[in-house]
Amino acid sequence: MTTADLIWALVLGVGAVVEAYALCSRKLGDTLSERTRAWLHVRTKPGRALFTVGWCGFSVWFLLHILTESM
Repeated sequence: MTTADLIWALVLGVGAVVEAYALCSRKLGDTLSERTRAWLHVRTKPGRALFTVGWCGFSVWFLLHILTESM
């Protein structure tokens, strides 16, 4: 296991703990999806459009990045 593996495991682990806490607390606005909606203003037309374009663009880039080991 490399140092990068350990760092990514730590980042993902901390994120999972924060999300689990948010789900168990049942406080509105604590989960990652609720924060993402608020940060990106997806309840507005421009926010929704920007999120959609960004998400689709990222998805295509990530798919190609993983499959072709480039970009």
